[in-house]
Parts: sequence; C-alpha cells; structure tokens
Amino acid sequence: MFDVDYDEMVIVKDIEMFSLCEHHMLPSSAKCTWPTFPRAGHRAEQDSRLVEVFARRLQVQERLTRQIADAIQAAIAPQGVGVVVEARHLCMMMRGIEKQHSSTVTSAMVGCFRQKETRSEFLSLLRQPATGGL
Repeated sequence: MFDVDYDEMVIVKDIEMFSLCEHHMLPSSAKCTWPTFPRAGHRAEQDSRLVEVFARRLQVQERLTRQIADAIQAAIAPQGVGVVVEARHLCMMMRGIEKQHSSTVTSAMVGCFRQKETRSEFLSLLRQPATGGL
C-alpha cells in the first residue's frame, strides 16, 4: 500500500544507542547514521532496530560499526550502505586520559558507498545540521 518507487539515497540519521566496552566494562553512548540506496518498496527507517541487536553486546566500536553495515546489507540487499558511528566512551572520560569532550568516529562502507563520488555525497550530507523536523 505504501510502496514508493525511489532510487535515490536515503539517510537514517542520529539513531541513539548505548553499549558496553568489552575492554573496560564501561558504557558508551553513540549516534549511528547510515545511508542506503534501498530496493523498491523498502523503508530504511524500519532497520533502525538493528542497532540494538549489536549494541546490547559487549563491544568495541569498530566491530559494532561493521556488524551494523553487514546486517543492513544482508537484510535489505541495497546497492550499498554506509554506517557512521560517533560515540562517547566513559572509559576515555573517567579513566586513563580523562578527556571529557572527546568522541570516536568509525565508518564502514559497502557496495556503491565504496565509490568516491557516493561516499563524498553522503559525507557532505552528514555534515549538514539537522533542521529539527517539520
């Protein structure tokens, strides 16, 4: 009923998630963003629940980012998917180097997002500030 014939980039942005660092057993809070070129009739925002599957495990951010990208690729078989995770780790904020305002950014690109033009388009859109909705 709500199928849409759309073959342009769709970006699901700033999905909040929490995880536990497998090295220090301390939490991290993150935002996950991904673009896809979804197949006809698929709504990409439905896949935002995927992050919880992987974030609820003891994790390192690099593996988490790759697992989300691979799961989206396997679930909806788009032309490509990219995943960017930006996280604040309590292990960096309260132990060791104690850097309160630091964040760690990781990315994983699959399919057409490995091409320079597509990656550049996504990254330029990612830098644009959110408009706050309708």
